Amino acid sequence: MAAAMLASPADLADKAGMAADPTHRAIEAVFRIERARLIAGLARLTRDVDRAEELAQEALLAALTDWPASGVPERPGAWLMAAAKRRAIDGFRRAAMQDRKHAEIARERDDERDMSIESLEARLDDDLGDELLGLIFAACHPAISPEARAALTLRLVGGLTVEEIARAFLSNEAAIAARITRAKKAIAKAGVAFEVPRGRALAPRLASVLEVIYLIFNEGYAATSGPDLVRPPICAEAQRLGRILAGLMPDAPEVLGLLALMEIQASRLSARAGPDGALVPLPEQDRARWDQLLIRRGLKALARAEALGGADGPYALQAALAACHARARRAEETDWRRIGALYDRLGQVMPSPVVELNRAVAHSMAFGPEAGLALIDTIAGEAALRNYAPLPAARGDFLLRAGRAAEAKLAFEAAAALAGNERERDFLLARAAVCGELVR
Repeated sequence: MAAAMLASPADLADKAGMAADPTHRAIEAVFRIERARLIAGLARLTRDVDRAEELAQEALLAALTDWPASGVPERPGAWLMAAAKRRAIDGFRRAAMQDRKHAEIARERDDERDMSIESLEARLDDDLGDELLGLIFAACHPAISPEARAALTLRLVGGLTVEEIARAFLSNEAAIAARITRAKKAIAKAGVAFEVPRGRALAPRLASVLEVIYLIFNEGYAATSGPDLVRPPICAEAQRLGRILAGLMPDAPEVLGLLALMEIQASRLSARAGPDGALVPLPEQDRARWDQLLIRRGLKALARAEALGGADGPYALQAALAACHARARRAEETDWRRIGALYDRLGQVMPSPVVELNRAVAHSMAFGPEAGLALIDTIAGEAALRNYAPLPAARGDFLLRAGRAAEAKLAFEAAAALAGNERERDFLLARAAVCGELVR
């Protein structure tokens, strides 16, 4: 079944002719909670993501049929998994599979025929971490493009519909559905196992998972296109994925570092845009609007990452940078020298032109605009920054602070021409206009 064709619990209830009674609402809530767990276990069993999604929905339909009469089971997740697994095994038998996998699954079906739900749930709980982690690692496999990994992860692990994913990325449903379908085919072609990588394979695969989650977060935190500066719901979904991963890998410093980074950055979401939707730069934000609960969560995750020896991990370093801003009660109290030193370390751990650009910004704040201009000149020719709006925007800021308003105006105009987000473009043009007034 194609990803775009999968029905929601409400759709299935409508098809079953059910009213939205308390049992129906309870079934919807259970399915939302258990969906990723179901698909994880079923994908591991069938080695087929599409079939796993179909089986999960077949189990949901069975619940919609049975539970209104019998009541919600004491352990609804185990009930759904048992129902789905039995359908999977029956399907294998109907297809008369002759390979060893069929024999193993048939034996498992015989073993489980008379197994109590309580016993089955105990086994499922034992495997939950590995199965859910396996699904996350499969959805974020490097054989898939980053954009497709993001869409597939939101679909399988996040439980978002194709429509919701398309809305989050300002795309159309057909394009997102095609992206998800290609990702599933790539998983099948590569023979990806729905399990946690072991040994030396773990680190690069975990890096891929973290990259995808942060890509999703950034699309919400600084939308690359469209009229909105931020999209909090997609940030919240990335944070939820990060919390799931941290719960499953509580001793992985970089997982905690990423979670800390997202929590602290998300604390500023409500202050990043004014009442008219216009961008509010960090130094001008109303810090009373920053979410202190998210800051505390982020600082706690960062402390845990550092205690585990991960202080110099790329995400932990970025979280430490965000923490410098979070700890400053006023913009004037920001420790820019520490931020500059952290960027020096980050540039060694994760060298990239973008990191160097941010390092130049930090040094300009710590040591003056001329220091920033000197650093930015060393990276101006980098191919990765050729059409990157923040480069001329940073140059414009340095030039304006250095009293070179005419040059700053040209830099801000160049940045505005490269900006894909409408709010960002308006902000840059407004800064160019201010420079124009100073020149007159």
